[in-house]
Amino acid sequence: MDAGVEFSLEVSQNRYLPVGGTEMHAILSVTGQRTTEGDDQPPRSDPSHLAEVLVIDCSGSMADPATKIGAARQATAAAVDVLPDGVRFAVIEGTDQARVVYPPQGGLAVASAQTRRRAKAVVARLSAGGGTAMGSWLAAARDLLPTEPSAICHALLLTDGINQHETQAELDRVLHTCVGRFVCDTRGIGDGWRPRDLIHIATVLSGTAEAVRRPAQLEAGFRETIRTALAKLQPDVRIRVQTLPYARVGFFKQARPALMDLSERAAEIDERTVEFTTGSWGAERRDFHLRLDVTAPDDLLNEDRLAARVELVVGGQVRPATTAVLVNWTDDLVKSARLDSDVSQVTGQEDVRQAINAGCDAYDRGDLIEAHAQWVRAVELATRTRDEPALEQLRYLVEIEPDGLVRLKPNLSRMDMNVSWVNSSQTSYPDAPRPPVRPGPAEVHRLCGACGWPSPADADYCEQCNADLGTAEAVGRAGT
Repeated sequence: MDAGVEFSLEVSQNRYLPVGGTEMHAILSVTGQRTTEGDDQPPRSDPSHLAEVLVIDCSGSMADPATKIGAARQATAAAVDVLPDGVRFAVIEGTDQARVVYPPQGGLAVASAQTRRRAKAVVARLSAGGGTAMGSWLAAARDLLPTEPSAICHALLLTDGINQHETQAELDRVLHTCVGRFVCDTRGIGDGWRPRDLIHIATVLSGTAEAVRRPAQLEAGFRETIRTALAKLQPDVRIRVQTLPYARVGFFKQARPALMDLSERAAEIDERTVEFTTGSWGAERRDFHLRLDVTAPDDLLNEDRLAARVELVVGGQVRPATTAVLVNWTDDLVKSARLDSDVSQVTGQEDVRQAINAGCDAYDRGDLIEAHAQWVRAVELATRTRDEPALEQLRYLVEIEPDGLVRLKPNLSRMDMNVSWVNSSQTSYPDAPRPPVRPGPAEVHRLCGACGWPSPADADYCEQCNADLGTAEAVGRAGT
């Protein structure tokens, strides 16, 4: 499959640490750009490579009020309408078990005017009754979706309730079998669902978690979600991090456009190399926050040392786009105190969302004092960093006076809290365009990929461990 997308990889960091410093933070920016065909037109996904499963909660709670199941029918029909001819698809009715309602014979149907019409007729008859077991729904989607490497597989899961007919361990076991098989976006409706469930499923399966405050908003959201899924061109992109002996991965998060901690999804390649799956990609940019825990291997100061090499693995192949995360222990406090703009903005957004979620946690357990304190902190942080999306969510939780006074909303609804909680995972890029990367000085020294030691620019072998600097295990230039 010709993916029609090229990838670039950049790193933003301040490589200087004070003497004794042990944490190196870096932002990895991955950008996918569509290539052009002979007529200068960007390629489009081959519909035959796309597969979509719509998983609709039809438990008994969807009938209370009846507007929920009605909105679900309407939104699902709208999603089916968006599917172009040739896309394979299915609809699953989710209760305490999963049932494929379309196509009636099981498997996947191929989208056409006829199959879309038949699917919508089936969807119009969906009714509410039974329990909720999301793991069984995801397992059914997994078993329906194709396994060929070229397939771009996506599921959209809608729920209004609590995953009460299976244990967390059962759900996690299913999720483990789905990683890398398909991307799943989760959506909440009503006020009975748990934000943690939606966020957990979406994070493990490289998707997004969102929710609506009014059932009428669901249709537009479904259409947009399906259109986004259909724009994917590459089914599998992974980020590989190889560390030096004095460094290890502290955490790895997707930072933008949605915040999700990917640390627990690391696939160990060897004792120094891990890979993180990021799901399917189109023409888009995502930023990732890598923290390395480092220990100075010697008393050398003011020299760049290689801490980690980062590579992109696309469709199982390592791409030429490779970058280095450096570390330089220095006694120059001016250098070590300098803040990298990308790192500081990402950590600022993470701090805001951590405070929002901590407030929701506290409110959920009835601790209004702690909830208020956390949301006051979130407002202060969001205001300071001009994080308008976070402030938009906070305004559903608190009243913000012109003088900066923050009050809890007197009649805060469960729906507003849940929706703000899950939607706060969405992050944003700075309004100002990123400054162009200025070329650094000529190569000053070469960094050994085996031990991180800096050797002269014309050296063929590492002066420390004698490794061949011309092999793939060596990384060249000092950072700028």
